[in-house]
Amino acid sequence: MTENKNQKNKESDLMEKIVSLCKRRGFIFQGSEIYGGLAGTFDFGHFGVALKNNIKQSWWKKFVESRTDMYGVDAAILMRQEVWQATGHVANFADPMVECSNCHFRFREDSVFAGHASSYFVEVLVDLEGKKVFDYSKAPCPECKKVGNYTKAKQFNMMFQTKVGASEDSSATSYLRPETAQGMFVNFKNTVDAFHPKLPFGMAQIGKAFRNEITPRDFIFRQREFEQMEIEYFVRPNAWSESFGMWLNQMHEWIEEIGIDTTKTTDLIVEDFDRAFYSEKTIDIEFEFPFGKKELFGLAYRTDYDLKTHKLEYVDEESGAGKITPHVIEPSFGLDRAFLAILLSAYDETDPERPFLKFKPSIAPVICAVSPLLKNKPELVGYAKDNVYALLKKEFGRVMWDDNGNIGKRYRRQDEIGTPFCIVVDFETLGENKENQENIDMKDTVTVRDRDTGAQERVKVSELVKYLKSELS
Repeated sequence: MTENKNQKNKESDLMEKIVSLCKRRGFIFQGSEIYGGLAGTFDFGHFGVALKNNIKQSWWKKFVESRTDMYGVDAAILMRQEVWQATGHVANFADPMVECSNCHFRFREDSVFAGHASSYFVEVLVDLEGKKVFDYSKAPCPECKKVGNYTKAKQFNMMFQTKVGASEDSSATSYLRPETAQGMFVNFKNTVDAFHPKLPFGMAQIGKAFRNEITPRDFIFRQREFEQMEIEYFVRPNAWSESFGMWLNQMHEWIEEIGIDTTKTTDLIVEDFDRAFYSEKTIDIEFEFPFGKKELFGLAYRTDYDLKTHKLEYVDEESGAGKITPHVIEPSFGLDRAFLAILLSAYDETDPERPFLKFKPSIAPVICAVSPLLKNKPELVGYAKDNVYALLKKEFGRVMWDDNGNIGKRYRRQDEIGTPFCIVVDFETLGENKENQENIDMKDTVTVRDRDTGAQERVKVSELVKYLKSELS
């Protein structure tokens, strides 16, 4: 019991360190913080936006730009209510909610189970309809800590409802989309008519989704406003299995490419009673977060559910089958969860005095930081800005100017940001080191410091672009 408690404390400490670093270094802030915050919402600061954009660009390049069978779309967040009625979201997109009879705090039924299963020996049962039943009678309320005072679970629809236009009647009802997928399905016919793609082909989208989560928690893992990167891949009905395996491999390749620790990922075949109502087969790629092993990305075989729902067909001239309803494979990626998994994978405190973010250079918010050794020496500052910073900024964009504090503090700050290289202009760069004439050939060279090892080497300014491109590749 003591060992488990120590492990939980360690995991809790890690999350606190990550949250603190994110705020301190301008990655993530609490939404509406100056007014007390709004649960389940977060604002991304300068480096957070940069990291998110790098993740999105990496995803788009791999799954859209490098393929010949993929078509991008950016669908509207608001759609007619008939879309969500037809797909079953209005009736079925719900979570079981329970209420504590003592303090009237409301939360998801499974959050009670997940939080106390190991401590209170809560068992998962299966009723006659194949649905989960939780025995959480011994679990304390997350809010008031009293045991066993819960109402019976009720279904709570998680879609945000709103009104479109000035009318107040039901015809004006719309919803903030709970997933990006339907924006692609309703544009299936438009895409086919515009591009005449051959099966198999896919549609891809990156965009915001919204869910009125009963209990948002675990930092940015479960939010009410989040971003998805999704693909709907259309195949002939008898070819879904092969495509399913192909996409699973592609997803694992990308996980490694962006620097998520693959030793912490596992594939989970989702049981029937846990699958979404539209899925025939689902595999969750899980990640070992500090708060438990949870879904990172998902791969679902949606069959022909969505296209049939919207009464959409495809003329398969190539096979001679005539009109068919393609089946769909859906690789789904949560951008915010990818962000968190990358942070956790990159966080390195092998040296407790120097924790840092070990981002891959290709995904890091900042590729390099340029500094003059001393900020009060105009000749150093001028050379650093005009000859080094301007050159690299134009070439790479993701370059930072940093002359705040002494050089040691700058290194520490850049390490926490995850900057792979620090470039320092010193007196040797100017050829002014009169004390050591042997270093006169160091003129027009700079010190490049490696984040991971702390090692430093001299590189000619004329070779910097080539040097950094080599490291990035």
